Amino acid sequence: MESAPSTCFLRRGLVGYGLKSAQVTVRLYSSSWQRWYPTSCKMRQRNFSLQNKRQQAKKINLPANTSIKPIDDNNTNTSNTRKGGISPTNSNFEPTDNSNLPEGNNSDSDQETDSSTNIPVIEYGYLEGEGCITSSQPDEVRSLHNDNVDSADGSVHFDENTSSYLPSNVIPVVSQGSRLQFFTEKKSGSTTGNGGQQRSGIGLQDLIGMIRSAEKNIHLLNAARIRALEDLEKILSEKESLQGEINNLEMKLAETDARLKVAAQEKIRVELLEGQLEKLRIELSNREEHEQELNNVVSSSQFDIVSSFSQELDSLRAENTTLQDELQALKAELSCIRETDQRVQTLEEERSLLQSSFKELEFKLAASHEDVSTIPSLKSECKNLYEKVEDLQTLLDKATEQADQAFLALQQNQELRKKVDQLEDSVGETSDYKLSSEKMQHHNELMQQKIELLDDRLNNSNEEIHYYFKLCQDSINEFQETLNALKEESKKSAEDESVHDKPSEFWSNLLLLVDGWFLEKKISVDQVKMLREMIWNRERSICDSYMSMQGKSEREIISTFLKLTSSTTGERLHVIHIAAEMAPVAKVGGLGDVVTGLSKALQRKGHLVEVVLPKYDCMQYESIHDLKVLDVAVESYFDGRLFKNKIWVGTVEGLPVYFIEPLHPSKFFWRNQFYGEKDDFKRFSYFSRAALELILQAGKKPDIIHCHDWQTAFVAPLYWDLYVPKGLDSARICFTCHNFEYQGLAPASELASCGLDVHQLNRPDRMQDHSANDRVNPVKGAVVFSNIVTTVSPTYAQEVRSSEGGRGLQNIINTYSKKFVGILNGIDTDAWNPATDPFLKVQYHSNDIDGKAENKEALRRHLQLSSANDRQPLVACITRLVPQKGVHLIRHAIYQTLELGGQFVLLGSSPVPKIQREFEEICDHFKTHEHARLILKYDEALSHLIYAASDMLIIPSIFEPCGLTQMIAMRYGSIPIVRKTGGLNDSVFDFDDETIPPHFRNGFTFLTADEQDFNSALKRAFYHYMNDGDNWKQLVQKVMNLDFSWDSSAPLYEQLYRKSVARARARS
Repeated sequence: MESAPSTCFLRRGLVGYGLKSAQVTVRLYSSSWQRWYPTSCKMRQRNFSLQNKRQQAKKINLPANTSIKPIDDNNTNTSNTRKGGISPTNSNFEPTDNSNLPEGNNSDSDQETDSSTNIPVIEYGYLEGEGCITSSQPDEVRSLHNDNVDSADGSVHFDENTSSYLPSNVIPVVSQGSRLQFFTEKKSGSTTGNGGQQRSGIGLQDLIGMIRSAEKNIHLLNAARIRALEDLEKILSEKESLQGEINNLEMKLAETDARLKVAAQEKIRVELLEGQLEKLRIELSNREEHEQELNNVVSSSQFDIVSSFSQELDSLRAENTTLQDELQALKAELSCIRETDQRVQTLEEERSLLQSSFKELEFKLAASHEDVSTIPSLKSECKNLYEKVEDLQTLLDKATEQADQAFLALQQNQELRKKVDQLEDSVGETSDYKLSSEKMQHHNELMQQKIELLDDRLNNSNEEIHYYFKLCQDSINEFQETLNALKEESKKSAEDESVHDKPSEFWSNLLLLVDGWFLEKKISVDQVKMLREMIWNRERSICDSYMSMQGKSEREIISTFLKLTSSTTGERLHVIHIAAEMAPVAKVGGLGDVVTGLSKALQRKGHLVEVVLPKYDCMQYESIHDLKVLDVAVESYFDGRLFKNKIWVGTVEGLPVYFIEPLHPSKFFWRNQFYGEKDDFKRFSYFSRAALELILQAGKKPDIIHCHDWQTAFVAPLYWDLYVPKGLDSARICFTCHNFEYQGLAPASELASCGLDVHQLNRPDRMQDHSANDRVNPVKGAVVFSNIVTTVSPTYAQEVRSSEGGRGLQNIINTYSKKFVGILNGIDTDAWNPATDPFLKVQYHSNDIDGKAENKEALRRHLQLSSANDRQPLVACITRLVPQKGVHLIRHAIYQTLELGGQFVLLGSSPVPKIQREFEEICDHFKTHEHARLILKYDEALSHLIYAASDMLIIPSIFEPCGLTQMIAMRYGSIPIVRKTGGLNDSVFDFDDETIPPHFRNGFTFLTADEQDFNSALKRAFYHYMNDGDNWKQLVQKVMNLDFSWDSSAPLYEQLYRKSVARARARS
């Protein structure tokens, strides 16, 4: 008798797999999920078990060539079939062994089988046919089946109730080879009545139908498995976002705890005020009672009071009239003020005219500065000449003295000559008188001897005079020769100085002059290339030509320069920075400092470095030298049309800079601020394309184009997609992300404005953001399309590879990890130098740090802090008040410092209104405090003084990509107290950590961003400052001598540049 399949098959399912095979082994065994069986299945199982207990099974062997084929759905009776089916998939299954059987079974096929505890197994041959998964099916389906093979070991699983689908007297058992073996039950009743008749019918069609139905159920389960995996991925992504929200909530919780402490203090204050209010109420009630008594006493004099009130009312009316007259007078003055405003506007126009005239005068003054720059060297040379002249003058004085002595000797000789003549006359007279006495003769002999002596002296004096005159003449000749030699030396040194000692501004102006000629179509591409090489190599010929052509017309200068053109070669790099900031002209944060510092360091190493910036209306124009507009307009594409751009050139810190001023109706960079506009995505995508257009039209062939942060991240895809096909193909792209928190997300449709293909770029492996399919991420695009990707410290480079630090970009960063590196930023040691800082009260250096105490006293006087204790530590904080900087710990540090007996100074403001209001309240609270002061703005000059005056500087950042504050603080001898994260972890090492070599220990660190860890670091710093003055002084001197200049970091960028350029040249 055939039985219909049970519903348990649909509920629990079968697992099977199909491959191209001629014969397959299918194993059916039970599961332990009996509690899921339907009632009907349980009843059948119980009945079948009882029958097996009472009856003995009989073994039936089918022929070896018997095969069971699948039944076509079209030919199968609907009463005996189910939806779906099952197909065997693996023809290489091993024969079933005892290990696959549940407990209670033996390998002996003659063993009696209990269906309630044992598992029947069927082995049968199954040919490839309908319902099988073949090689022609899609890979996706095959892969799903392969996955299931790993988990199910290639078996087909049946319930215990599978026996209900077979005839009641048939029990399937393990077969040998290809034979299908069954046990048939012996019906005791039928053998006694019918003489041992056996009943042996097998419902094979039902079995095949069940298998096919199970196969379809498997497909449904596989589809459900795929959906479950997709749901799992969604759950994991939601988990990551929830983890980020949890982190934010933890930060908010920490801030809330701090606020609760402040609120508790305010509550105590309110309770005190309530007590005072209650006292005032009691006093008021006492006064009211007293007034009632007075009213009762003076009721008779109420009439007089009313009359006095009426008089006061009249006086008030008179005062009201007077006030009205005064109001009219004020209105008249207001009209005068309006007229004054008009005059002020007129004066403002005149001021603008004067300012333009002033700029022209500045241009002329800059030209004169080139001559003035040679004055110091000439002064030193003149000083040397004066010293040599003085030496010669000394020699001349000696010679003059000797000449005077010779002249005196000559006079004496002349007098002696006169005396000799007189004696000769007297001798002649004596000879005339012919004195013949012996006395006269003896006298004559004596006189003759004297005359001979005098003649000898005269001869000797003449020789001395000639010697001294010759010596004087030689000295004069030597002086003349020395003077001529000094003149030649001065001329030669002036020539050398004109080439090698010319300031960077001179060569930058010369380069901008040549580029301007090319953009104005006055010289050709080859000519500008040759002139750039000559300027790059700082050749004397072009310098001499330029100096000799001062005051000449532009045509004459161009003609002279073109005569100098010749081919040049060199191994130096041509680097162009495209950025939104550059210190000091356009600075918001550390980006501006990095662009200027890195560019100057590369320029000092002999590379040609140029910078391209937007021309903001709020720049510090006084920091730009020789600013002028070129007589050319560069056109760039945006929103389906071409827009013209004015190109301005000038030098900043000795670097050539191009400023792009878009002639666009939206006035992109005339907003009185650098960032924070609703259309920032369009503003900077426009600028990025205009910058590349300028490089293309100027005929430049840079080796490196270096872009920074999301504002210029568009440069990377624009370069490869649009400008390489146009011929701008010499450069490698370097992208530096200074903070992965700012990614510039926008709708994908806005990407089309600058000419990029939205369909090609809005993909998960390119610019599509992970948060939504219709949003693009410029930073992600730069990571994908750049040849070099850097960030600002090695530790931060590791942090952004995690889900917490990567801000959703960790997967793409890990994908391109081979080109991703972290390089610690440097600082401009020329701008931050306590030995030359003009903002300090007293300059000082590491060998003489007494100036710190004097600057500390000056800051205290400036901020009106107490100066009673010279040894009282001064703790400072100079930062932007944003959540990233750990504002809850900064707020806590104020109170903790005061509790430890120190003084605290905060300099900074917050773009977040809530945080700004909170710190304004704290500022009001400490407005008159003698040990704390908050200055809620940024003041460049005051920041220099705070660095020099402070003993410690706190930086409790939640995360910090690099941080320059700790480097500047150590440059000025202020010891940093920082949290170990990002660049802080790479530059500050704990003073008390014995695992670190002593010469590296330069500050105090803590790990967890909570008050307990911060308190520990601050207390340790206070302990060393108060109790170990000598070691503290040595620590201050040590940190001041540390080298955080760009000269240490720039070679790492130079190495990356050279490797990338070398790889590109090798491939080409």
